[in-house]
Formats: sequence, structure tokens, C-alpha cells
Amino acid sequence: MLHRRSLVLVLPAAWIATGAQAHHGWSSFDLARPIYLEGRAAKVAWRNPHAELELELRTSLTLPADLASRRVPAQAANVDGAALLKAAVLPTRTDRRWQVELAPLTRMDAWKVPPIKDGDTLAVLGFTFAGEKGDAILRVEYLFVGGQVYGLRSAPA
Repeated sequence: MLHRRSLVLVLPAAWIATGAQAHHGWSSFDLARPIYLEGRAAKVAWRNPHAELELELRTSLTLPADLASRRVPAQAANVDGAALLKAAVLPTRTDRRWQVELAPLTRMDAWKVPPIKDGDTLAVLGFTFAGEKGDAILRVEYLFVGGQVYGLRSAPA
């Protein structure tokens, strides 16, 4: 009886700890080094705590010539979009697939982002861990899809 009661208490705690470890706040990322990625969406998960997908990068990834001059939408958060676009770089790591963290579904709805499906082509500008250490994860600041750009850190201004 005591063993069963222990499992009832320990298993939910282990599940919560694992879930918390999988979710990253903005402070985990190097916000001084915006990274640009472009490719095809795979394994899209349109769910909370945030939508996510696996991005299969283009084989010849380059920074678009017009990236620094693109217009970005105003957000409720204080984000200097023009400076981020000008500072954008390509990743130094050679991973062909990146885990991309978008925004919570309520924010995706506020921006009117159409659900992304497997195979959709898109580009993102965002942040990874300092020194590109750890897994190939990118937290998205700007999403470029279907000829539109969406700012995902906060709601539209």
C-alpha cells in the first residue's frame, strides 16, 4: 500500500519536472545574436505551451539580400526589429534540422498566423543558446510565412 501511494506522489512530480525542463523561457537564449533559418516544416505540433515544428533547412542557406530592409510589425513588447534584422547571422553549427519554438496558440491567433502544416516553406529569425551549445533549438522572434511577417514575442501592438 505504501509503495502504491509513493508512486502516486512521485510520478506526477517527475512528469512536471520533465515538462518544465522541456520548456525554455527567453532568458535561456542569446538575445544578442539573432539567427536566420529557412526551410521546410516537418513534425508540426500546433499546441500549447507553444506551437513548435522541426525545420529542415535548405541545402544552400544564405541570408536574403533584403533581410535588413524588411518591415516588421510592431509588438506590445519593446523589440527593436530593425536592429535584429541588421544583426542577423546564419548558424555556425551544421545541423540540417532544427527544433523551432513558436508562440503560444493564443498569441498565434492574435497575429492571425494560419496553422503551419508539414511541408510548408517558411523562414524564421530567432535565438538559440549562447555559443550555439546544446540542442539545435531556435526560439522565434519573427516568422516569415506566406508572404507575411509575424512578431511572436508578444501580441500585436
